[in-house]
Amino acid sequence: MGAERQSTESTARFRKLYYRLMIPGATAVVEALYRAEWGRILAALIKVVGDFDLAEDCAQEAFTAAVDQWPAEGIPDNPRAWIIQTARNKAIDRIRRQANFSQKIEPLLAAAMSGTVPPPGAATDEIPDDRLRLIFTCCHPAIALDAQVALTLRTLCGLETDEIARAFLVSPSTMAQRLVRAKRKIRDARIPYVVPDVRQMPGRLDAVLTAIYLVFNEGYSATRGRLPLRTDLCTEAIRLGALIRALMAPRVPAEATGLLALMMLHDARRHARFDSSGDLVLLEDQDRSLWDRAQIDAALRLVDEAMGSNAGPFSLQAAIAAAHCRAPRAEDTDWRNIVGLYERLEQAQPSPVVALNRAAAIAMAEGPAAGLALIETLAAGKDLEEYHLLHAARADLLRRLGSRSQAAVSYRRALQLVTNESERRYLERRLQAVES
Repeated sequence: MGAERQSTESTARFRKLYYRLMIPGATAVVEALYRAEWGRILAALIKVVGDFDLAEDCAQEAFTAAVDQWPAEGIPDNPRAWIIQTARNKAIDRIRRQANFSQKIEPLLAAAMSGTVPPPGAATDEIPDDRLRLIFTCCHPAIALDAQVALTLRTLCGLETDEIARAFLVSPSTMAQRLVRAKRKIRDARIPYVVPDVRQMPGRLDAVLTAIYLVFNEGYSATRGRLPLRTDLCTEAIRLGALIRALMAPRVPAEATGLLALMMLHDARRHARFDSSGDLVLLEDQDRSLWDRAQIDAALRLVDEAMGSNAGPFSLQAAIAAAHCRAPRAEDTDWRNIVGLYERLEQAQPSPVVALNRAAAIAMAEGPAAGLALIETLAAGKDLEEYHLLHAARADLLRRLGSRSQAAVSYRRALQLVTNESERRYLERRLQAVES
């Protein structure tokens, strides 16, 4: 109970800090640093203090100090180093107040003196694998698989517990308990903060790849904030995916290649996903001349390398994305091929979300009525009741079939659940259209 209460208090401080950064007058530099550098800062701190909760709490306190001090004292030359140094000092203060001061403070100070934490104004290029160490630590096989991925999202992306819970379709209280247990396991089992050698990697690979992909997803469609896209997270996830392949060479698992291809294909379309006002542009309406063709060509070669008779989920998703990217125009999309790929994906990784995507593809291949019948079956199962895309997809098919009043009901339900502002504006426009 004590650990759960501590986690709840940490989440409350996290939320208080976030909203404090959002209020008028908060330093724009602090907000930008918080969004772009949270994962890097936390990874550097955990490497030094060896404690997830302590590192997270002290990082939050350092950002709060920046909000208080920087408007009056000016922005430091190296803002990220200032945050790390301030958080480090706060960690030392906390450890000093504990009874086992002598056991913990000396290794901490020794690590700091060795140059692990740069002082303010120092170069910002810490060891480039810090965040990969963080992911492998979170994704240790001693921790439950869903908790491994959730803890990565919490630490590397800075997502709040309720946001992670939405991604896993569970309640916030359930997710909070999983995070507490995962952190306790790392602490009690003294799981090392290292990238394992190649022999140990296969046992953690599924969770690590899933964690990296969910980091990418958070960047590709940000849960919160004014910006619909977080290019820093997308770029970082692609970098980590490429690094995983390099570490496992020459015997690179097909799924590692498939994941990298999948992220590259999605990322190549990012400039066409939003208009000049930041409003969402659907795939079928995107200006394909804005797609990064060089990146697509490189990713397509990876798809060919990853695909085979026993292709895994990431490879199959990459093949689906490749089918979209190969079509010169939206009307040239080979929807029957995509349906077949979704059928293979559903066999390899059965889930309600995959079934929903397959239903949407069938609607494009066979007509909205065929897709709607499948979606109604999914809706009756209640697994996706809190998933806004189920209601958005149902509304769109009802709209295409001319059932405007029913479509409006589903659009309203989707609006109750959506968190991304760009998606919200899109759904509001669709609702206005069917109500007019």
